[in-house]
Amino acid sequence: MTPRQEKIVETHVPARLDRLPWGRFHTLVVIALGITWILDGLEVTLAGSIAGALEASPVLAFAPAEIGLASSLYLFGAVVGALGFGWLTDRLGRRRLFFITLGLYLVATAATGLAWNLWSFCFFRLLTGAGIGGEYAAVNSTIQELIPARYRGATDLAINGSFWIGGALGAASSILLLDPRLIDPEIGWRLSFLIGAALGLFILALRGWIPESPRWLVLHGHEDEAERVTGRIEAGFAAPGVHLGDLAAHPPLRILARRRTHLGEVLHTLFVAHRTRAFVGLTLMAAQAFFYNAIFFTYALVLTRFYAVPAEHVGWYILPFALGNVLGPLCLGPLFDSIGRKPMIAFTYCTSGLLLAVTGLLFAQGVLGATQQTLAWTIIFFFASAAASSAYLTVSETFPIEIRALAIAIFYAAGTAIGGVAAPYLFGLLIGTGSRGAVLVGYMLGAALMLVAGLVAAIWGVAAERKPLESVARPLSVAED
Repeated sequence: MTPRQEKIVETHVPARLDRLPWGRFHTLVVIALGITWILDGLEVTLAGSIAGALEASPVLAFAPAEIGLASSLYLFGAVVGALGFGWLTDRLGRRRLFFITLGLYLVATAATGLAWNLWSFCFFRLLTGAGIGGEYAAVNSTIQELIPARYRGATDLAINGSFWIGGALGAASSILLLDPRLIDPEIGWRLSFLIGAALGLFILALRGWIPESPRWLVLHGHEDEAERVTGRIEAGFAAPGVHLGDLAAHPPLRILARRRTHLGEVLHTLFVAHRTRAFVGLTLMAAQAFFYNAIFFTYALVLTRFYAVPAEHVGWYILPFALGNVLGPLCLGPLFDSIGRKPMIAFTYCTSGLLLAVTGLLFAQGVLGATQQTLAWTIIFFFASAAASSAYLTVSETFPIEIRALAIAIFYAAGTAIGGVAAPYLFGLLIGTGSRGAVLVGYMLGAALMLVAGLVAAIWGVAAERKPLESVARPLSVAED
């Protein structure tokens, strides 16, 4: 090791960040970084909403299985992007990477709107997914390290749930852009992706003022810069009557500064030292990935094939669905900090699974109309949205800071690969049969996975509520006395 890597740093930076009350700084962080999920929701919803338009397109004329293939490649890109950019985020810093990943998203989603055949569309969707996957690692780690411990659960769930604000925007956009009375649908679906790219440019401007994570700076030996950044954040709370709390009760954290963490240490930490946490994280991520990606990527196909909903009207059915997904994390999120992580994760996962099983049976029997089916899905995903968000919360707070971004990436990638990549294609095939019984098999598989994940969380989950990150997962670089 170099002398720089062997330097011991004593710091109160983590305690100083955790003692802060909620303020304008935290609100701006949530807006500037959390809007990533709005973009992802916009992307996924547009892809689902335009399924009918892609089938009817005189240029593309996709079959249901080809639509599912494009969705699967988007998810595959997200897996690869998460791993590559997650590794770079831990090495190069949070701030630098959330600019790079957003830039990739902007270029790729704009190119999707110019696709000319199946393979160009699939390639650009893959690149878009890579940008979004990288965002998950860079943004989630930054949020965890800047938000005070007592607000971390509710904030994380609310941010991840904002995916469905993008869903609502995508649905509303599709209503206008796919209405043949207003615009040629062949032009409308292309404009959908170009609008997403335009929104991304606005986000780039918002992120300019967000600092590098002081926790990351300390770890990498930039303690002076970490002190300056933390001081600037605290200065925003220097108002009459604001008390930041006494640091006397918090001994300084002693860190052996390092430039990087080698892959062997990463794998040992994840799969040996913390193998139970790894099992929990992987189970939660895989179950929610299958549950969401299987159902939502083919949402429009179910409505058009089994309920004869015109493609240009699909957006009206996505709006209430998106509302349920937004309200779930907002309403249930504070309970993850008060009641606790383990009971709430188990409750939301198991409730989602049971409700999907019941709804699947009603669907198979043909007793639901399009409106009733949408209402049922809205109720299911009120709970499922909180469950899925809690999976990201779990993997981003239960592993050491040195490998946090890569841990998020690994479990996101593994969960998506195991539970998500094949799911849209599988459901596309099931829907293509025209058999409600075949689709029911997919629904029951998703329900079973959620129930198993809920039980795993109840037994082996981590009670991380209201605890500093360094207490939940001891840094690998803590200097021994």
